[in-house]
Amino acid sequence: AMAALNAYRCIECNGEAAELYRDYRRGVLRISICKSCQKPVDKYIEYDPVIILINAVLCKAQAYRHILFNTKINIHGKLCIFCLLCEAYIRWLQLQDSSQNTDPDDLIRYAKEWDFYRMFGIASLEQTSFFIGIFITLWWMTPEMLKRKSDFILLLKALLLSTYGKLLLIPTVIWEHDYTPLCLAFIKVFVLISNSQAIRVTLNLNRVHPWFAIFFGLILENGVVCLFQKMGLDV
Repeated sequence: AMAALNAYRCIECNGEAAELYRDYRRGVLRISICKSCQKPVDKYIEYDPVIILINAVLCKAQAYRHILFNTKINIHGKLCIFCLLCEAYIRWLQLQDSSQNTDPDDLIRYAKEWDFYRMFGIASLEQTSFFIGIFITLWWMTPEMLKRKSDFILLLKALLLSTYGKLLLIPTVIWEHDYTPLCLAFIKVFVLISNSQAIRVTLNLNRVHPWFAIFFGLILENGVVCLFQKMGLDV
């Protein structure tokens, strides 16, 4: 089972640690050494945030452990909303491109605004379905890893933070070119890879189980999409 939320983790072996460093005053700090692997518990506490971000983009497990276990980042909710807004905006733009209606009437403008809110709602429901599929699969495969409410909360936080790749949707559309559909596909793959690494690091699993969970999450998400399409909604 996972440790309590206030426990630190060694970024190398995922072992528990009581502290990340010891302060000897006068600006003298000594990084703690992991008792299990005899390596620094968290070397990233000395790194610039830009370096940490680059390592996270490269999907390094050590960077994910630093962010999830050894920092007090609390932006996952805001990040989730912003990513969903980005996705809704992309879908809304694609919907406007297909409508070709240039009537400036207030009713038309109101309808277009409503379309954006509808796309936001659909994107939110799809992501919720994706996460539910992941949670159900992981709970079925490794019930010992998700015994407490705190375990679910930590995994949800990890999944929300790992969707940061969706922020790339906006510059992709702003600098639109012939390869935009390919870029959108790459962003989707990158987000799935980030989700997989977040699951692996949070639950300390092998590489197969996270992808198995993501596969069933995608099945549930696509099921929701098919349901919307049968209802005659543009998704």
